[in-house]
Amino acid sequence: MAATQKIPVLVGVAQVEQRIVDDPMSGKEPLALMIEAVRAAATDAGTPQLLDAATSVRVVRGMWPYRNPARVIAEAMGVPNAETALSPFGGNGVQSLVNQSALDIQAGRHDVIVISGAECGYSQAKAAKVGVRRLEWQPAPGEPDRRIGDEVDMRHEAEKRADIGRPIQVYPMFENALRYARGESLAAHIERVSELWARFSEVAATNPHAWIREAKTALEIRTPSANNRPVSFPYPKLMNSNNNVDQGAALILCSTEIAARLGVPRNKWVYPWAGTDAHDHYFVSNRDTLHTAPAIGIAGRRCLELAGLDVGDVELVDVYSCFPSAVQIAAAEIGLGESRALTVTGGLTFAGGPLNNYVMHSIARMAELLRERPSARGLVTANGGYLTKHAFGVYSATPPHTPFRHANPQPEVDALPSRQAVIGYAGPVQVEAYTVMYGAEGPTKGHVAALTPAGERAWAETTVPEVLTAMTREEFCGRSGRLDGEGTISF
Repeated sequence: MAATQKIPVLVGVAQVEQRIVDDPMSGKEPLALMIEAVRAAATDAGTPQLLDAATSVRVVRGMWPYRNPARVIAEAMGVPNAETALSPFGGNGVQSLVNQSALDIQAGRHDVIVISGAECGYSQAKAAKVGVRRLEWQPAPGEPDRRIGDEVDMRHEAEKRADIGRPIQVYPMFENALRYARGESLAAHIERVSELWARFSEVAATNPHAWIREAKTALEIRTPSANNRPVSFPYPKLMNSNNNVDQGAALILCSTEIAARLGVPRNKWVYPWAGTDAHDHYFVSNRDTLHTAPAIGIAGRRCLELAGLDVGDVELVDVYSCFPSAVQIAAAEIGLGESRALTVTGGLTFAGGPLNNYVMHSIARMAELLRERPSARGLVTANGGYLTKHAFGVYSATPPHTPFRHANPQPEVDALPSRQAVIGYAGPVQVEAYTVMYGAEGPTKGHVAALTPAGERAWAETTVPEVLTAMTREEFCGRSGRLDGEGTISF
């Protein structure tokens, strides 16, 4: 690498959690967890004075009422004049913030950047059980100095009319489309996927920061039970992201010049080598297929290329894992395969799924492991929306051969095939993907993505009990049906 002092380096990482036993009102709010994590990250770097030198504080948007949480953090750090920034919603946000922060440091715009985020879904769930619908958290008013990334509506009007929009509806549809594309039977498919998820659980059992540290077997994961209720076919609870966690994390990035000047030990330095950002067609309705995500392959492979690596050169990987379909599709797109270890945390089911902030935990864990293996290279993938927004990063404790490199290959993604969506269609269709939603008493509604004879995509539903039962026992992808123009399908 050419001699330069503006090399970005990750020097401090921290993860915090709280497990409320009794009174849900007794716990810390998300902002308090963020501040705790920031201070712990400075301690991790062995240089608390890093916080005194911070010129930007960046927060990942969460499910809380704060408007400018970075200002509260900056004041707690003793740098009230630091720039404040906020990301939009999306699980890609953390890696995108790291990518932008590395570019800002490399360009000399900032010397020390602090990134943090937290959620208290566990406290909120416990409060709801005792009838408290809203916990009292500070307002954190104001407007951040900078918003990094754009808020984008990712729901097509056709999806809104069909009441399609929750991840627990969309990702299982991807899963069923994937099963059909692979030519698997329902039984073989759920067995394979549960084995994949069991391997994630095994990693979580070795991760000191994981929320669920007891390894679950594949049989436990795929078998419905009192503690593993069916959610949306084919997923029981243990194949869903676990959002009921109180977790926070923080990252501190700076230039190598600052790290050396402030005395951060070299064994703490982890270098971002390369990063990319891109998104698939924003509306699921317009995707060419529902079992692929081409932007993942294009941007993921481009990130490795910028780092001078092939997919087989990365020793550590953390693939975004909100649901099994996200992992399988990403692994296929990038060329990772499913036989190797695909997580360093244990994933959002077992390590914990603090919504948009999960990837901060995966980067922090990746940094810990890379410090133990300085010559190893790590790949982190991030996903927001419905396999929509993607960000990637390559890291190592070994300095890169070139300065940090970043790309956004969006024009290449935008040129890919797409479909038109139709609203109010009546006529014959072929089922492309589907899922069945469960309530306390069993199946309640089936959601269907279907293709018309013209290749347009239409959304539909059914509530016929016999059909719902059959949809969980037989393959419905590829079946012929008829839409009535009001959004109902019959077979």
